[in-house]
Amino acid sequence: MVKKTAIILIFIISLQFLAFIPAAASSHFGNIAASSAILAEKGTGIVLFDKNMHQRHPADSLTKVMTLLLAAQAIENDEISDNELIEITDAAWHDIDGSSTTQGISPGSVMTFIDLMYAAFVGSSNEACNMIALRLAGNIKSFVDIMNNNAAELGLADTNFVNPHGQHHSNQYTTAYDMYVLYSEASKSVLFNEISSTYRHVTERSEETDSRNLVSTNSLLNQNGIYFYRYCNSGIASITYEGGHSLVAAAEEEGLSLISVVLGAKAIINDDESVNLQHFTETHRLFLWGYQNFGWREILKTTDLLARVPVLHGSGADSVNVRPEEPLTLLLDNSIPSESFIFNITIFSEVRNSPLVAPIEAGDKLGEVIITFNGVEYAKIALVANTNIELNGIEFMRRQISDILSTPLARNIIIVLIIIVAIYAALVIRYNIMRINRLRRIRDAKNEIIRERHEDFRD
Repeated sequence: MVKKTAIILIFIISLQFLAFIPAAASSHFGNIAASSAILAEKGTGIVLFDKNMHQRHPADSLTKVMTLLLAAQAIENDEISDNELIEITDAAWHDIDGSSTTQGISPGSVMTFIDLMYAAFVGSSNEACNMIALRLAGNIKSFVDIMNNNAAELGLADTNFVNPHGQHHSNQYTTAYDMYVLYSEASKSVLFNEISSTYRHVTERSEETDSRNLVSTNSLLNQNGIYFYRYCNSGIASITYEGGHSLVAAAEEEGLSLISVVLGAKAIINDDESVNLQHFTETHRLFLWGYQNFGWREILKTTDLLARVPVLHGSGADSVNVRPEEPLTLLLDNSIPSESFIFNITIFSEVRNSPLVAPIEAGDKLGEVIITFNGVEYAKIALVANTNIELNGIEFMRRQISDILSTPLARNIIIVLIIIVAIYAALVIRYNIMRINRLRRIRDAKNEIIRERHEDFRD
């Protein structure tokens, strides 16, 4: 196999890293005041920072991410109308104790389904979550089964749900990584994004129900608050005695979308008796660090000509340039020089030790390039012909004849043909000599007869 190595000089966006791939990083975040945490790019699985990201932790109110996702999907799949009126029943308060977060939605009142969703996520209402479960699945247990089935389909191996709202239960748990994957999936829903990005929502007033002023538990969205972070666009917080302070949040800046999950932080009382809610401050720190130290950089463009491949029988050209079939980007630490990346180029015709022969069409796959960094393979991209190479007919025929004549069999056939031609020529020559001699004898005989007649006439 013939491989050529080149240094990466430029980059382009087109990542297809669906697998969980760590980013090429050198910056160090340091310690984080939480039991576990993760900071990762939203759509690719690229991790910028993690601490115990697979360690199980109480799910608590972060459970509401799954509940809201299933409710949003039900509306988007036309299984229910967002304005459907839902009458609150006693079952809405099933298994909810005094420590639960509620909005005091009393049985007999009526709310639209969409307001129940806002109450559940923005207002962190446990009874609203129960009503969503009852409406979508008929009973809470069936809805919890749907939650767990959906978690399994998403590959959340360390997540289990017991209820739809997150009141603490010893068997209801998740991990920072699983919650990242879930939130990344949920963010694909337009309705989920609309609700999860809302800091304040006022529900509709009806004869049966007063309007409610709902305020998000995610203080990063509060423009007037001390924890406001302008690039944060959604999230939900959880506070319990058992699980501590937790927060899942998303942010976007200059085309880079990040999701942060902080589990098991604390509330710290400062010397001035102010309170530092670490799930907000640590999430803020993670986002600032991520955007200050990482960004997309072009690594390959489809216009980059990476190698020139010899071509036989080409009309007006004896080689063709190859380029990447598709572009590529990597999410990189800003301190990493582009020269650290290596191109390993393989040309198929060189591997086969068989010359490339015209005609060649632009887009034909002629090789591949593997991009590596510190020995880790980050992408494998096909290399295709950049232009068409037409077939030269005369040259093709000449080469074909030359190739044929160069074989031992062809040489033997030619020798036999030469011998046959020589024998044939010898026979023709012999025949002609014999014919000439015969004609000469006939001529001599005629002349002898004429001479004898001439002598007899004189006598």
